[in-house]
Amino acid sequence: MLARSAKALLSGLIDYAGLFPPAALSMDEAVRNYARYREGEHAWMLGKFVVPEAGAGEVPAEFPKSVLGVDEVKADGNFELMKSKTFVEITDVGLIPELARHGLSAKIRTGGITPDAIPHPDRVATFIHICAMYAVPFKATAGLHHPVRCMRALTYEANAQRATMHGFVNVFMAAAFPHDAERILAEEDPKAFRFEDDAAWWRDHAVTTEHLEAVRREFAISFGSCSFEEPIADLQELGWL
Repeated sequence: MLARSAKALLSGLIDYAGLFPPAALSMDEAVRNYARYREGEHAWMLGKFVVPEAGAGEVPAEFPKSVLGVDEVKADGNFELMKSKTFVEITDVGLIPELARHGLSAKIRTGGITPDAIPHPDRVATFIHICAMYAVPFKATAGLHHPVRCMRALTYEANAQRATMHGFVNVFMAAAFPHDAERILAEEDPKAFRFEDDAAWWRDHAVTTEHLEAVRREFAISFGSCSFEEPIADLQELGWL
């Protein structure tokens, strides 16, 4: 049976980005997949459909959407022109106080299709810690296909490069423990995480289910993934689903 703390951590966690690499599906394929996931057993884990601004009109109106270029943008310094709650992708954590001042949210790129696109855990930890300091909600994008930090192929090609990828459980549990974020992000042992009805654990650190729900609702919002099925398969293999 699914522990309540696991459901708190995973609910609505995965924004589906099947249009983007390494999946790079056509709009028709991605729309069909998202429609199927909405009707599937794990629909409760599904977040928004991520779409570029130019393609937003092709997405069924009933799909909850996150539009790149509108709801999610890259930092350009013109924060006054952005609508409140927009997620701004940044590489400079020094911008986080400005995001807070303008009522904006942050977005971090946690991977990519080459090893150099994967930020060191200390960079991700610093991002999470400063976002927490200024009460700036965040999303993550790219590279979070697997629950726990591990060495994997970066694309689906037979000769794909391999590298150590961040785990999405690491990232979103780190958001519940900002002061220990770097150690949690570096964790590679799935047994270090434990989910019970009343609390979730990383080693000897516990977060109540109620607090984890609040973290997900108000702070650590979601991550974009070009695959919805791969994260679920890994969670099932670990016995967390």
